[in-house]
Amino acid sequence: MISKNALLSAAGLALAVTSSAAPTAPTAQNWPEFRGAGAQGHSAATHLPLTWSPTSNIVWKAPVAGIGWSSPVVIGDRIFLTSALPVGGVEDPKANRSLHAMALDATTGKTVWDVELFTATAPRAHRKNSHASPTPVFEDGKLYVHFGHLGTACLDAANGKTVWATQEYAYSPVHGNGSSPVLFEDLLIFNADAETEPKVIALDKATGKARWTFARQSEAKKKFSFCTPLLIDVAGQKQLITPGSGVVNALDPKTGTEIWHFNYDQGYSVVPRPIYAHGMIYLSSGYDKPVLYAIKVDASSKGDVTASHLAWTIDKAAPHNPSMAVVGDELYFVADNGILTCADAKTGSVHYSERCTGPISASILAADGKLYLQDEKGLGVVVKPGKTFSVLAQNDLGERSLASYAVIGSDLLIRTEGNLYRVKK
Repeated sequence: MISKNALLSAAGLALAVTSSAAPTAPTAQNWPEFRGAGAQGHSAATHLPLTWSPTSNIVWKAPVAGIGWSSPVVIGDRIFLTSALPVGGVEDPKANRSLHAMALDATTGKTVWDVELFTATAPRAHRKNSHASPTPVFEDGKLYVHFGHLGTACLDAANGKTVWATQEYAYSPVHGNGSSPVLFEDLLIFNADAETEPKVIALDKATGKARWTFARQSEAKKKFSFCTPLLIDVAGQKQLITPGSGVVNALDPKTGTEIWHFNYDQGYSVVPRPIYAHGMIYLSSGYDKPVLYAIKVDASSKGDVTASHLAWTIDKAAPHNPSMAVVGDELYFVADNGILTCADAKTGSVHYSERCTGPISASILAADGKLYLQDEKGLGVVVKPGKTFSVLAQNDLGERSLASYAVIGSDLLIRTEGNLYRVKK
């Protein structure tokens, strides 16, 4: 939780900002990591916009150079993004990439600072990926920026100056990078699920030096994945829930020691971030045909829990890419083809499964008594939570969009291929 004295004044990020090691409750003021302060796609904000268009309810529209599908991070009056610019300035899929982090003024959308951190030599990436897909994470005046196998850095968020930067932990991915980092106490942790020898890596957040590495073991034929871990509390014990190809591992975040694991029969290229509610982990198993698993987590979860802790599964319309959300007793998830499903979070009983959007990769946002979905063509669909499917609004920006929403005050931030929008009510 962001502490009360962490809110930034209009003077900017020179004031100290503090947060706990593992945010567990959403706040209306800040959006410090992928999927917000609670890391599960919820915001406590109210009076969010219901309708918008390219010409209505737009506070500002800021062009963002390069291509990046990282989501915005918001702290006070600053917005942070990453992007990959073509070296030489001419867009070409074969061009080398200049990997940037930048800060924008939240009031105007103007750039406050923009720094190059690394260059990448003609790296490959999937058509639905970018070379700047992982979302940064903010804590105590520092911005931690991750480009997967291409490098990781810590910046002074006030001015963009590099505290440390490393490319020491390179690995061989497939389709580029994707997993966003998380913070726990003095560690920066990220998945490194390469095509061979997949692992989880923890760095000292003050120095960038390795503190522990966990070697992931599974029977999956394809080892690569792109999932962002989730920190949870189980009966007073912190657990790092980290899905990969064929297996989800729960680790002690201090040491990287495994607490338990659960195997799924198939699944690779896992993308959706897991969520935790009602004493269960909800995750999707990835390609080629995703299965949604609800896995019970309690004090008895030790070792291999595959046979003992499965609560239920759903094998229809599970997501390949978008992360899910739980609101009350209902679980909401959207398949990549735009089919939105509402299921009982405790039993897996499906209430509805209906066409909602076009093809979609962005994660669901639950806020202000609504569900927000943003599809790949730029259509934002607002849905009323509940057991009956009810669309409240459809809002088309007409620009390609793969990044997930962020919330700033009572406004939405929507990233498209070329711009960042601040949308008001």
